[in-house]
Amino acid sequence: MSLDLVIRNGEIVDGTGAESFEGDVGIKDGLITAVGEVEETGTREINAKGNVVSPGFIDLHTHLDAQIGWDPLMTPVSWHGVTTALMGNCGVTFAPCRPTDQELLAGMMETVEDIPKQAILSGLSWDWEDYGGYLDSIERLNPAVNVAGMVGHCAVRFYVMGERAVEEQATEDELKQMADIVGHSIDRGAVGFSTNRYPPHKLPDGRSIPGTFAEAKELVSIANAVGPRNGLMQAVGADFEILKTMADTTKGRVLFSFGAGAEDDSGSERARHLANLCADRDITAITQVRGSGFMFGLQSIMPVQGPTWDSLRELDLEGRLKAINDDETLAKLITEGKGQNSRFPLKNVYYLGNGNTPDYTAGSDKSLYSLSEAAKEHWTETFLRLSKETNGRALFNLRMFNQNLKALGDLFKSEHCFPSLGDAGAHVSQIMDAGWSSFTLAHWVREAGVYSLAEGIRRMTSGPARVLGLKDRGTLAAGMRADINVFDPNTVAEQQPVLVHDFPGGAPRYIQKAYGYQNTIVNGEVTLEDGEHTGVRSGKVLRHQA
Repeated sequence: MSLDLVIRNGEIVDGTGAESFEGDVGIKDGLITAVGEVEETGTREINAKGNVVSPGFIDLHTHLDAQIGWDPLMTPVSWHGVTTALMGNCGVTFAPCRPTDQELLAGMMETVEDIPKQAILSGLSWDWEDYGGYLDSIERLNPAVNVAGMVGHCAVRFYVMGERAVEEQATEDELKQMADIVGHSIDRGAVGFSTNRYPPHKLPDGRSIPGTFAEAKELVSIANAVGPRNGLMQAVGADFEILKTMADTTKGRVLFSFGAGAEDDSGSERARHLANLCADRDITAITQVRGSGFMFGLQSIMPVQGPTWDSLRELDLEGRLKAINDDETLAKLITEGKGQNSRFPLKNVYYLGNGNTPDYTAGSDKSLYSLSEAAKEHWTETFLRLSKETNGRALFNLRMFNQNLKALGDLFKSEHCFPSLGDAGAHVSQIMDAGWSSFTLAHWVREAGVYSLAEGIRRMTSGPARVLGLKDRGTLAAGMRADINVFDPNTVAEQQPVLVHDFPGGAPRYIQKAYGYQNTIVNGEVTLEDGEHTGVRSGKVLRHQA
C-alpha cells in the first residue's frame, strides 16, 4: 500500500510522556497508519533525521474568534507548531447574536481584548445568530489549523436579558433560557462554555461586562446543562469557590487562568493551593510562560506624553526614526520626558535586546531602570538611544504577570498547571505571547530543564487534548489524526516581535515568527515548510461530541 506521506528517521516523542525513540510515521487519508518502522513508501517523504517528530501543539487559550475571519492562516500560532486552537475564552464571543447586537458584541471585544471594533465588523461575515451558525461560518473559511470553540457567558446573557444583562441578576425564567441556549450551543458543536468574573474587563461605557457579578446559582444552572453533555467550563477571574462550584456541579472538566506571584516562594505556594483545589476534581490551570503584560517601543506604543511625542505618534516608523535622529527634535523629546513620571514601574520593564531571539528571561540588570542608571541618563534618553541603535526595532516588555521566573518554574512543576495563555488574536498591539509553545521548548525544556522533552511535549499535546475532550488528537499512534510537528529541539525559538499593519483598515498588531520548525502537518497535509506557510489550509472545525 502506498501512503500519502511518510516521515522518516525522526526522534519520535509521541505525546504520552514516554521516552523518545527513532522511527518513522506513516500517514494516509489524514490519519496516522503506523509509528515506528514504516515499510510502505509515501507519495511524499520527509527526512526528519536530527529532528523531533511530535504531535501538533494544542493552544487552550486564544481569541482568534475575529481574526480567523480575515486571516484563516491564523498567524502567529500557526508559525509555532499549533495545530489546534481553542477560541471563545473569557466569556466573550460573537454568538449567540441578534443582528441588532453585532456592534455591541464587537465593541465589547474591542475593550476587553484589544481587537479593533471596525476590523471585527468589516472582517467577519456575521451570517449567523446561534453559536452553531458561527461554527458553520468559520468552517467555510477553511482555516489552516483546527479550531474548537466555546460559547461565551457575555453573549448568552445579553441575548437573553438585553441591557439588563450588564448589572442585574437573572430571573428564574432567564436562568432557564441561558441554560437552554448553552445546551443548544454544545449540541451544535461548541466544546463548552466560558465565563468572565474579572471586573477590569469593561464595556465601552466603562461598566464591567455582563456576567462579571452574576450570582453563583446562574453558573450552577448553566453547569447543569454543560455537565450531562460532557462539555468544558472555562473561567477567568473566578475565585476558587466558584471553580469548585462549577466542577462539583458538572462533575467534569474545568479550565481556568492562573499565575505565579512576584516572590520566589509564590510558585510553590500556589502549586500547593492548586493541588488542594484540584483534589478529586477535574480542574486544570493554564498560565503565561513568561513575564507579560504590555510591550512598547518606537515602532508601536510610546511611553511619554507631550506635544513633540504626540507629533511623533503621527508618523510611521521611518518618519519616527528620522525625527529622533534630528538633534533638535531629540532634545525636545528628552525634555518632555524628564518633565513627567513614567507611566510604568521601570524596574519591571525589560529590554528584549537586539539579538535574533528576544531576551524574555533577562535579569534585573536589563530592566529599563537599571540600564538608564548604568548609563547615567534619564530613562527617556535610554529608550530613545536604544531605539536609534536598533533602527527603531527595540522593544520593552512590562512584566505585569508572572514577574518571577523561579516562581513560575515551581508552578509549572504542578501536574495541574499547563503552559499556555498566549492570548493569540487579542491585545494585538499590546502583547505578543502567541509563541508560548516555542518558548516552552526553548526555555522550560532546553535551558531551564523544568520539563524533560517528553514531558514538555505531553503538556502541549495529549494533556490539552484531554482537557478539550479530543480523543483522536494529541498523541502519535495508529488511527489518530495526523497533526504533527517536525522541529529541531536545539534551535527552536521565537524570533523578535514586529509590529505590522495587516488588520482590516490597516490596524496594527504584533506578529512573531519562529526558528526551528521544519514542518507542521495538519490532518495529514503539510501546512508549514521551513517556517513558512505552504498555502495549504487543512484545518477543521472540531465540533463537540458528547
